Amino acid sequence: MLQRIQTIYLLLAAGVSSGLIFVFHLWITNDDIMVFAKDNVLFLTLFLGSAILSLASIFMYKNRKSQFILGRLNIILNFILLGFFVYQSLSVSGETAVSEKGIGMLLPIVSIVFLALANKAIKKDEDLVKSVDRLR
Repeated sequence: MLQRIQTIYLLLAAGVSSGLIFVFHLWITNDDIMVFAKDNVLFLTLFLGSAILSLASIFMYKNRKSQFILGRLNIILNFILLGFFVYQSLSVSGETAVSEKGIGMLLPIVSIVFLALANKAIKKDEDLVKSVDRLR
C-alpha cells in the first residue's frame, strides 16, 4: 500500500536529501566561495545514500519491520552526516576554512524529522495489524 502517510514523509526525506543539496550551500569559505554538497564526495555520497535508503524503504511496504529498520538506519546516517558538519564547522586549526555557515547544514535535521514521522506512522500501522491479529 503506497498510499500511506509514511510514503509522503519518506518522499519528502528523499527530496530533501537528494534535491535540496544542489540548491542550498553548506558554507561559504573565507574567499567568498559557496561550497555545495556536490563539491565534497563524502557529503554527496552520504546525502545520496540517505535518499536511496528512503526510496528503498518506500518500496518495502509489505515488510513493515524492514521498513522501520531502514528508517532507523537512515536516521543514524543523517546523524553521522550532521556530525561531519559540526566537526567541519567547529574544527579550528589556525585559520578556519568555514567563515559563514549555510542553510544546507540544517538539511540532515529536516530529513531526520521526516524520517522520525515516517517511523512513527510505520509503528502505528504495525501496532494496528498486531491488534487485529489478536482479535482473530
